[in-house]
Amino acid sequence: MKEQKYILKNQKSFELKDIFECGQCFRWNEEENGSYTGVIKNSIINVKKEDENIIFTGKSEGELKELVEYYFDLNTNYEDIKEKLSNIDEYLKTSVQYGKGIRILNQDLWETIISFIISANNNIPRIKGIIERLSKKYGNEIEWNGTKYYTFPTPEQLKDVTVQEYRSLGLGFRDIRLYETTKMILNKEVDLEKLRKNPNTQEVRDELLRLSGVGPKVADCILLFSDLKRFDVFPIDVWVRRVMNDLYIKEADEAKVSKAKIEKIADEKFGSIKGLAQQYLFYWRREN
Repeated sequence: MKEQKYILKNQKSFELKDIFECGQCFRWNEEENGSYTGVIKNSIINVKKEDENIIFTGKSEGELKELVEYYFDLNTNYEDIKEKLSNIDEYLKTSVQYGKGIRILNQDLWETIISFIISANNNIPRIKGIIERLSKKYGNEIEWNGTKYYTFPTPEQLKDVTVQEYRSLGLGFRDIRLYETTKMILNKEVDLEKLRKNPNTQEVRDELLRLSGVGPKVADCILLFSDLKRFDVFPIDVWVRRVMNDLYIKEADEAKVSKAKIEKIADEKFGSIKGLAQQYLFYWRREN
């Protein structure tokens, strides 16, 4: 582990609030100076923006430059994506302008699975608290700048954890789901490496749905926000249902709008980058 610094100059489509507060991640916290500090696998990173420069500092095992280029998906041209989406209609144009600094992170698949199982029927402060307690109890401690941070526990680190021990962390009904999913991953009933290598999104989705606590929305979030990086999914929660109904479907009772109807419109309007359209629309509607 070594202290490192990396400065990214003139980076477009990179706003800290848009990236870290758009609902895709739970292990980044804002500092008093407006920067954000988070844990990426075995590394602790602080990200600060000054003018058009992004300054990364932290403690990392490998090369910091390589880590942030991959994690923040810096090789994807978001300017091009935003232009395509903005040309679809005025609604997309407005939402893209609002969330202009969003980037979809390449988060570790295992961590994303567990995080989004925890997210079911939950709010963000509570989700973050549970993940922090889980990491503090079962992950590895790393000290940086006088503060202790904790890595997200591996399946092996959780292999002997009981349902009751999960419950003591405040997981509620999700305790058994974490327990069962961890066992499935450890037993290779669902093989994470095979999922990463499979280009067929529907087949990967079907495998994820076998995991305890993973329903259609959670599966789509895992596909979109993890290092699986599938932009051709469209996670639907209460905000997405609302915005899609308000803008395109216009039913009197939004609760009656079917998932199939929303997905059909998303497919027709946004095509293979519908996951990104979802994220801009979700963030814009939730924040406004």
